[in-house]
Amino acid sequence: MKAETAKQIKEWVLITLGTLVLAAGVYFFKFPNNFSTGGVSGISVILGHYFPGITPGDFVMVINVALLIVGFAVFGKNFGVRTCYCSLLMSGFIWVMERAVPLSQPMTSQPLVELIFAVGLPAVGSAILFNLDASSGGTDIVAMVLRKYTSLDIGKALMCSDCIITLMACVAFGMETGLMSVLGLVIKSLLVDMVLENISVHKCFHIITANPKPIEEFITKTLHRGATELHGEGAYTHADRTVLLTVMNRREAIMLRKYVKQVDPGAFLLIMNTGEIIGKGFRGTN
Repeated sequence: MKAETAKQIKEWVLITLGTLVLAAGVYFFKFPNNFSTGGVSGISVILGHYFPGITPGDFVMVINVALLIVGFAVFGKNFGVRTCYCSLLMSGFIWVMERAVPLSQPMTSQPLVELIFAVGLPAVGSAILFNLDASSGGTDIVAMVLRKYTSLDIGKALMCSDCIITLMACVAFGMETGLMSVLGLVIKSLLVDMVLENISVHKCFHIITANPKPIEEFITKTLHRGATELHGEGAYTHADRTVLLTVMNRREAIMLRKYVKQVDPGAFLLIMNTGEIIGKGFRGTN
């Protein structure tokens, strides 16, 4: 129970951190440069231009709350708690930043550098959230509603909406800012997947050994991981061998590789990257 509680606390801390990183990228780099790369923040940048009496952060708050109400109206109690938390927290972070650190212009005179941070920080934050089965809400809620009531290809529909929002930046802020926003949208679509893949990657081991017992004990008692034992036979020598199958994170993989070479220098290791693990100790279980 304590381990489960600690895991839950760790996940909520990471969700909060991911939301903070996302909000910082939006407020400090996207808003001052008028970069509009789709989503609620992109719409808010454009609306803030046409309604100067209301800040983009206020528009983020209003739109997110409206979409959360729609989400609860459509899905009822089944609507995601983590999505609600992240959506409200992101809006709150931006609201506080606007009042604690007001910005009237970009922090640097290098728009390309600002664009990299405007896209990179939200990409990292979004990847952290996606890896923990959370999201910042916004257009994700629209996608959930469309998925329920239509047969649209949601990915393409959201990409089209992001493209339209981004192109609107050309009209609102001129071609230079508009083209920077288009470039940002392209980078964002590539960067989220890349960051997410690197966050969730694990190492899959196939260990072919003649001395399996100490390795199994190290895996189960020191690393607190599971392993599957298979029995094999060398094709050339026809000697009996044990094949251990296990999955580790990066830190554990380094420890296991080092230990195996110590206790059985003749062991044969196959180490592969795997992007998604479903099972006890990983994802897909309570």
